[in-house]
Formats: sequence, structure tokens, C-alpha cells
Amino acid sequence: MERIVVVDVETTGLSMRRGGRVIEVGAVVIEDGTIVAELATLISTGAPISYGAFRVHGISEEMLIGKPGPEEVWPEFLAFVGSAALVAHNASFDSAFVRHELHLLGHRLPNCWHCTVRLARKKLPHIPNHRLDTVYRHLFGQFPAGTQRHRALDDARMTAQVWLELTNRA
Repeated sequence: MERIVVVDVETTGLSMRRGGRVIEVGAVVIEDGTIVAELATLISTGAPISYGAFRVHGISEEMLIGKPGPEEVWPEFLAFVGSAALVAHNASFDSAFVRHELHLLGHRLPNCWHCTVRLARKKLPHIPNHRLDTVYRHLFGQFPAGTQRHRALDDARMTAQVWLELTNRA
């Protein structure tokens, strides 16, 4: 039974060098082509959220008050993913931020990462761009009802569906 974990993060900004931190992580486990488990949490880091990041995901500093800190969230995340292969849409971004957060706590993540952007570029070269919205709409027509774009769990769910569809194509 193949186990894949699809991951998405929302951050305070685009650059770790400028103090960017992960403030939301969402992950879904795929086993035998079906989502069987989910993990989602906001993370209180104390880092200010840039206006640009807020405009994308809508997560405010007030929403993080009382939420668990990185020292609680990331060990739980590591236990959740285990040794599974990881998937993300634009995996270079998500993997860099996840590894950075784990490094700050003295942890490592040796798991391999797969990227649905790269896969979509290979399988769907004709579409106008390879943003998650565009790829998902091309494959499925519309978003699932109630989906909140640029929130970690919903993006992880959408990425999981994209992964399953594209990996099943010849």
C-alpha cells in the first residue's frame, strides 16, 4: 500500500531570510488513491504577517492568538507524515519552509518531495499557467463547494486531487 502525504503551508511572507514563518499547515494522507487522514492547524509563531501574505490567505495575527506554537505542531507533523513521500504544489516553496521550521527546532525531514507544478507542466503543457487554481479548474471544472482558496487544508485537498488525476494519466 503506497502512502503519500500532500502538504500545503501558509506563511507570514515569501522569504525566510526576511523572517517568514509558517502560520498554517495542512496535510492529507493518500493511501491506495483515497484520502484517509487529515491534519490542519494554525501556528502561533509571534512573527508579524506581511500585508501581502494576509491579502493572499486572509490569516490575521488575531487568528493566531491561543493557537499552538511550532514546538507543539512540528513534532505532531513529523509523526503524521512518517516516512511517506510528500507532495506539494510548488514543492520548492513548501519544502523549504517546512524544512526551515523543523531546522529551528533541531529536527530533519529526509522524506522525498514531489511537485504537482512540475507534473502539471509535463502532463498539461497547453494550459495558460500552472497555478493550482488553473490546473484544478482544467481537470475538474470548478472548485469543491465551500473551498477556501489559500488555506492550507483546502489547498492540500485540491493538490491531492490534482496529484491523483495526473499520476493516473498515461
